[in-house]
Amino acid sequence: MPEPTKKPVKVSQLCELCHSRKAVMKRPKNLQKLCKQCFFHVFETEIHLTIQKEQLFYKGERVAIGASGGKDSTVLASILKTLNERYNYGLELVLLSIDEGIVGYRDDSLATVKRNQKQYEMPLEIVSYRDLYNWTMDEIVACSGIKSSCTYCGVLRRQALDRGALKLGIHHVVTGHNADDMAETVLMNLLRGDTARLENSVNVTTKSSGSPIKRSKPFKYTYQKEIVLYAHYKKLDYFSTECTYAPEAFRGTARVLLKNLESIRPSCILDIIHSGEHFKLKERKKRDLAKNRKAGKGRNTATSAAANSNKEVEVRPDGSVSLHSRDGNRCERCGYLSMNRVCKACILIEGLELSRAKVAIEGDTSVNGAAKLTKTLEQLSF
Repeated sequence: MPEPTKKPVKVSQLCELCHSRKAVMKRPKNLQKLCKQCFFHVFETEIHLTIQKEQLFYKGERVAIGASGGKDSTVLASILKTLNERYNYGLELVLLSIDEGIVGYRDDSLATVKRNQKQYEMPLEIVSYRDLYNWTMDEIVACSGIKSSCTYCGVLRRQALDRGALKLGIHHVVTGHNADDMAETVLMNLLRGDTARLENSVNVTTKSSGSPIKRSKPFKYTYQKEIVLYAHYKKLDYFSTECTYAPEAFRGTARVLLKNLESIRPSCILDIIHSGEHFKLKERKKRDLAKNRKAGKGRNTATSAAANSNKEVEVRPDGSVSLHSRDGNRCERCGYLSMNRVCKACILIEGLELSRAKVAIEGDTSVNGAAKLTKTLEQLSF
């Protein structure tokens, strides 16, 4: 029997770059029709150009990848491994995961991270809230309620990432924050009137004053939809379930607003980031020295603080910071970086300790985790 002839591909269905293969997608960023091979090339090249333009790495640097098992961190690990080998960055890549203690959610995602460790042949370090703070997120939510869960988790997670990196002797952490996340942050700061964070909300590299840890976001100009498409076509192994406590977060409001804008104007995500890059706040007036003296902030205090700032920071094997080497900008209790005498994490933990129940209730499902309870309810049939 004669072989069936293939139907010719219409010109309108061809990839707009190579003009030889059939297009399988429209780029969410610019609605360009691309085949898989051209999409991979464009996607990887754009991230490489961002790394080169911002000079994120130097040869031989040890870099920790914030790995949660989700699509963003999984694609980030895959891309950095690919680009590191293709362009000879000379990086030593390590996976760094935070175990917040959300039963039924984080334990499943960490299983994905452990599979990624074998797939990408990278070392893995897991730091838990339980070890650092003697609390898990399930216990925090049971104590303080679900509405404030993201406030606690955000503060504790940032500190845990820094401490995990210091424990490994690494001073550079890369995260999978994408263009959608950056635009959402700009909108959130505008809606809340948070001028203190507005100006620096879209920086590709951030570093706290006096901190040895630098954080970078190679996906700053990368759309979330394109990350999902890349993971799908590359058949990457990632965990796609959303955090159980996330729906109550204020970020969800900004996300819905952004998606509605994107459906009308696809370039609005990059436009918002561009606007955020050009926000410039009015310079604040410097406080009068006489007022500082009345407040008990004399020259001797400032001189001693400046002298202490030159001292090196001693990091213990568990990742905590030694108190005797304070540089004048560190928490009195835990030694972590803080603009105040006591850091935000210690203040939050102190409030939780005051509310912690002295006696545990037998069979209390709230402590076992809302994620586990939700999963159990989903399996019930009536």
